[in-house]
Amino acid sequence: MSTAPAGSTPLGLLRQTGFGAFFWTQFSGAANDNLFKFALTVLVTYQLQVAWLPAGLAGLAIGGLFILPYVLFSAACGQWCDRTDMALMMRRVKNLEIAIMLLAAAGFLFEQVGVLLLCIFLMGTHSTLFGPVKYAYLPRALGPAQLVSGNGWVEMGTFVAILLGNMVGGLLMTLPHGALWAALACVLVALLGRWAAGKVPDTPAADPHLHINWNLFSETWRNLQAARTEREVWGALLLISWMWCFGAVMLSQIPSYTKEVLHGSEAVASLLMVVFSVGIGAGSLLCDRLGRATAEHGIELGLVTLGALGMGVFVLDLYAASSGLADAHAALGPWAQTRILVDLSLLSLSAGLFSVPLYAYVQQRSPHTHRARVMAANNILNALFMVASALVTGALLTWGVSISGIWLWLGVAHGLVCAVLLARMPQLPRRFWIMLQQWVKAKGKAH
Repeated sequence: MSTAPAGSTPLGLLRQTGFGAFFWTQFSGAANDNLFKFALTVLVTYQLQVAWLPAGLAGLAIGGLFILPYVLFSAACGQWCDRTDMALMMRRVKNLEIAIMLLAAAGFLFEQVGVLLLCIFLMGTHSTLFGPVKYAYLPRALGPAQLVSGNGWVEMGTFVAILLGNMVGGLLMTLPHGALWAALACVLVALLGRWAAGKVPDTPAADPHLHINWNLFSETWRNLQAARTEREVWGALLLISWMWCFGAVMLSQIPSYTKEVLHGSEAVASLLMVVFSVGIGAGSLLCDRLGRATAEHGIELGLVTLGALGMGVFVLDLYAASSGLADAHAALGPWAQTRILVDLSLLSLSAGLFSVPLYAYVQQRSPHTHRARVMAANNILNALFMVASALVTGALLTWGVSISGIWLWLGVAHGLVCAVLLARMPQLPRRFWIMLQQWVKAKGKAH
C-alpha cells in the first residue's frame, strides 16, 4: 500500500497526506508527553510543597512512572498493533490521550499531585500503545526507497517535539496561573493530535486473527526470544537501545554540566539542549542524502559505523574540552565555547546517522505479520537500557565522578559496546568501507 512515488524528495514525503498526517500525529504525542512531564516537574519542584514527594525525587519519580508501562505493557501493545488496523489504533490511542489530558487538567486546577502522577503513568501507557504502530506503520505506508527518509523525519520529529514540549511546559509554568495554561495546552495538543490521526489512511491489520496472550511476563519473554532468533535484527535492536541509553545520559546531565562545569545559566543549558536536539534531527534527515548514492536496498548501513565513530570521538573530545573547567575561577574562552558547541553538535548529528538506518533495517528485515511485536521488543529494550543508564550514572556521581568524567565513562562504554555489537554485524563495518571508497571515487570523478 505504498503511497510514496519513487522519486519523491524528503520534503515532498512530508507533504503527502498519509505520511504527513502520521508525522504530525506522532509529533504531537511526543510533544504532549514532554510538555506535561516538565510542567508537572516544575509544579512539584518549585511551586508546591508535597511532603510525600520531596523536590529532589520528583524528577526521578515522574520519569520512572512514565517509563514503567514500556516494560509492563509493550508486549501486549505489540500484539494489539499486529491484529488491528493501524490507522484505527492511532485514533483510539489519541482518544485515550484526550481523556488522560482532561483528567490531568483537573489535577492541575485542583493541585492534586496524586492524580497528576496517575496521569503520568497513563501517558506512559499511551506512548507504549503508540510505540509499536509508530515504526511498524512506516514500511506499510512507504516504499523501500523512502524508508530511510521516513525514519529520518520521525527521529527528527521526536527529538524536536521533546525539546519543544520541555520548553513550552517550562515557559507556561512561569506565567501567572501557569497550571491553568499548562492544562489548556495539554488538552489542545491532544485534540490537534486526534485531528491529525483522523487523516491517516486506513492500514489493514497485519495479522487480524492473532490470539492475544494477556500474560504480560510470558509474552514479554516470548517477544524478546523471538527478536533474538534473527541475529542481525537482534544486534540492530541492541544498537538502537544503546543509542537511547547514550542520549538519555547526555540529556539528563546537560543541565548539571552547564551549571557545575561551564558555570552557565539556565539560558545556556537551554541552548545546549537545543543544539543536541537539532543535531540529532539534522543527522536523521542527512541519512537519506548521504546514503542515496551507495545504499543497498534503500538503506546505507555504512552510516551506522560512521555515526558510531562520531559519537565516540566527539563525546571524548567533549570530555577533553571540559577538563579543568569545574574550577569556579576557570575562564571559558571563545575557543573552548566553540569547541564544546561543535563537539555537542557533531556528537548529536552522529547519533542521528547511527540510529535511522538501524530502524529502517529492523523494519525491512522483520516479518510483516510480526513487525509490531519486534518493535515492541525494541521498546522493552530501550526502557531497560535507559533505566540502567540512570542507575549507573547515579552510582558514578555518588562515587565522586565529576560531570565531565561522565563523558569519559560514556565514551569508553560506547567504544566497548559498539566493538562487541559491530563484531556481531560485520556487514556494518564492511558497508562503511565500501561507502567511503565510493565517496572517494565520486569525488575524484567530480574533479
